[in-house]
Amino acid sequence: MQQRYDIAIIGGGVVGCAIARHLSRFDLKIALLEKESDVARGTSSKNSGVVHTGFNVPTGSVKAGLNVRGAAMFEALSEELDVPFNRVGKLVVALTPEEVPDLDKLKAIGDANGVPQLEIVDEQAVKSMEPNIRGVGALHVPTAAITCPYTMTIALAESAAINGADIMLNSGVRRISGEMGSFRITTESGTIHSKLIINSAGLYSDQVARMAGVRRYKVWPCRGEYVIIDKSRSDLMTRMVYPVPPKGGSGLGVHLTPTVDGNILIGPSAEYVKLKTNDATTSATAQVLLEEAKELLPALNPRDAITSYAGIRPKTVSSAQGGFGDFIIEEAPELPGMMHLVGIESPGLTAAPAIAEDMAEWVDEHIGAKPKATFEPGRETPVRFREQTVDVQAQLVDEDPEYGHLVCRCELVTRKEVKAAIHNPLGVRTINGIKYRSRAMMGRCQGGFCSTRIVDMLAQEFDTPLEEISLKGPGSQLFVGSTKDLRKNAD
Repeated sequence: MQQRYDIAIIGGGVVGCAIARHLSRFDLKIALLEKESDVARGTSSKNSGVVHTGFNVPTGSVKAGLNVRGAAMFEALSEELDVPFNRVGKLVVALTPEEVPDLDKLKAIGDANGVPQLEIVDEQAVKSMEPNIRGVGALHVPTAAITCPYTMTIALAESAAINGADIMLNSGVRRISGEMGSFRITTESGTIHSKLIINSAGLYSDQVARMAGVRRYKVWPCRGEYVIIDKSRSDLMTRMVYPVPPKGGSGLGVHLTPTVDGNILIGPSAEYVKLKTNDATTSATAQVLLEEAKELLPALNPRDAITSYAGIRPKTVSSAQGGFGDFIIEEAPELPGMMHLVGIESPGLTAAPAIAEDMAEWVDEHIGAKPKATFEPGRETPVRFREQTVDVQAQLVDEDPEYGHLVCRCELVTRKEVKAAIHNPLGVRTINGIKYRSRAMMGRCQGGFCSTRIVDMLAQEFDTPLEEISLKGPGSQLFVGSTKDLRKNAD
């Protein structure tokens, strides 16, 4: 691999994929380099999926500006890419009278940042909007929305690929040399040359910068654990519910977030960890999350939890410093031609389309970015069988019998949808890749019924030995061999 590009984007999270997709509007040769076997394998898939409005970020900060701009763009972007987007609204709840003044402070920040329709409501209004929620008052944020973070990231990457960008998976960066106009990037899958580089490596953005000789950045990993509540309890609430943010904390407190698929998320926690790979979950933290959530939602039953997960925030402030850390978006003067995006934690998902616009302006300033007439904004997506009426489902089965074969009973995912996930535009062939594209294995049984069927489909579709099928890429193979010679028994 010795290809030459105009721009190389390092990192296949939501921000990197948004940049690749936006730049694919222009007559540019684009490479996106991702170290994992798929996009959205880190922070971008392990968050709350909230499209934030910007009422809780300091006025005048880089975060605030990008948050508000990105939020205004998100609905149209979701429609273009056929990604779920629900404007469910949010309540920031005061549990005691002493917390009510904090609601006024949050509203003042939101008003200054240009967030529309904010209002303070009393206990009666809270009960009217969310009968199961306890609180003496709340900040009502009607424009807040939810999306599916990994679906958005995948959609952005697929759209970029459709429009000519090269999405290079399993291509972790090992070395960067050269200068603006002639960078040389050595990866696990070969070497490429690029005129410009955008460092959007998330948790590893400081390490990528150091590969190029830029040593001014430091990222601290902060783990956030979540508990997922079964969708059978989606009736408990309709809006996002947050507590008043803890003073001096590393996050917004433990909140309750409905998802676009009907589950409720409890979390996240906030715990600084030493290793950027330490996304383990613990029963102790899950118990704390559920106990804190019950203060807001007393009807919550821990038995309704089906699983948990954790994501890692890329913090620009240490646990000792605490408090607010702004996004760092800059072209370090010691190395022109390389843009660094550091500390893009929440609201990074919301800010992604706005960051992508700014990166296009930066590219245009350096090498020019001429729009091309062939840009295709949409993408093909399979019909989501579970979302159709019974009559439409019957019609789909008549037209294609593969819609009549359920692979995942919990999520009502059909063989047709799993096949579409298997033959995805990025060529991902992992179990997790199929899971995040179809929702198979995401239900209450967590793959107990469907995982073996998906393994069988993968083996048949690509005539692949079982020993080569992996959970998430090299080193995560599911099988090591047979316990007996099946061919001999067959004879």
